[in-house]
Amino acid sequence: MSGFVRIIGAGLAGSEAAWQCARRGVLVELFEMRPHVMPPAHHTGDFAELVCSNSFKGTDNARCAGLLKDELKTLGSLVLEAAYAERIPGGTSLIVDRERFSRRITEAITNHPLIDVRRKAVRDLNQLAEPGIPVIVAIGPMTTDEFGDNLAELVGKANLYFFDATSPVLAADSIDRDVVFEASRYGKGGDAGYLNVPLGKEEFIAFHRALLEAEVAPLGHGEEMRLFEGCLPLEEMARRGEDAIRFGPMKPVGLTDPRTGAAPYAVLQLRQEDAMRSAYSIVGFQTRLKYREQERIIRMLPGLENSWFIRHGRMHRNNYIDSPRLLAPTLQMRERLDILFAGQVTGLEGYQAAVMTGLIAGINAARIAGFGSLGDEEHMMNEVPRHTVIGEALRWMSDAGNEDFRPTAPVFGMWKDVPKMRKKERIAWYAKMSKSGIARFNEL
Repeated sequence: MSGFVRIIGAGLAGSEAAWQCARRGVLVELFEMRPHVMPPAHHTGDFAELVCSNSFKGTDNARCAGLLKDELKTLGSLVLEAAYAERIPGGTSLIVDRERFSRRITEAITNHPLIDVRRKAVRDLNQLAEPGIPVIVAIGPMTTDEFGDNLAELVGKANLYFFDATSPVLAADSIDRDVVFEASRYGKGGDAGYLNVPLGKEEFIAFHRALLEAEVAPLGHGEEMRLFEGCLPLEEMARRGEDAIRFGPMKPVGLTDPRTGAAPYAVLQLRQEDAMRSAYSIVGFQTRLKYREQERIIRMLPGLENSWFIRHGRMHRNNYIDSPRLLAPTLQMRERLDILFAGQVTGLEGYQAAVMTGLIAGINAARIAGFGSLGDEEHMMNEVPRHTVIGEALRWMSDAGNEDFRPTAPVFGMWKDVPKMRKKERIAWYAKMSKSGIARFNEL
């Protein structure tokens, strides 16, 4: 195959898309504004930088996240391969050393002879969209105001956005290991990769009260607070009551405090950030709190009294498009088949969804590039088969009847026409259908 594709953004989606095009013999121009222009949540100029958690969720294919990994592996995902190569202990979840992970992908992309990396911000999409050259918009949820305004002219001014937040990261040597203990819930996954901060009832009540009373950072002028339910700031979750966090991110189940031989009243978990175990992020502590408040409240907790912050949590705005109105299940614009979208800007939420959409957009853009000057109708690509995680998620995203469209991670609830059967049989059916459907798509 030959041809030429342009890609805007070298995050998870853009990096995956570039790799999929190049491995099919298609030349790629990959535009990335970092490090010259740095969005508020980023820290480096490396590709596929993980700005929030360093977790790609669970690997058990009885769950949607695990089955999606199987599909991505079958289709030859660069990002997933890098994630497994840089995996660090984290129970049954796929946890990565975020710096080594991004560095591995950056090296693979920049060293590929068919990928030309352009370190510059794109100001105008029309300057890249030439006849016969497909463009993938993989800007992620954060971009420059100038390009955002330019993009709004193409997709409409629906003003769809939500606020997301990151968690603080603590230096490992500032954590008191006489109090904080290492374990994964129920001992699953071998080497734990998690540290656990045990709280008694009074300590938890004081912690909850402090969250409610703490000062938060202001939003931009005139902005309305819109949150993603799958990643709420801990202080917002705390407003729903003590049980919302005690039986949510701070649930004590499956853990025993070695000092007492009993389960704590609540547990705050810390997840290993790197292979050297030099840093730990606080699980479930996405936050909008002011920096001084983060330090004050976290240092209230047993074993974290002298904790040192490598990075504070912070909130950022994520924009996404009205995909049900704009996109086909192939990730092509319905009105401009040479323009494709990928990543969280599509409204499919999470790292794996970004990889998934980048992979499919890359495959389809490569096919379009290989067709040359065919008419618009012939440029509509093949859809991923039904009854696969990828296929059902892309249909959900592009369903014109989805009037209350909000960011959502791929889940089994998106699948339609699922036969009625017992849970064990249904899980086996999901896996069987997924395997056969992805195999068919891979042969196209």
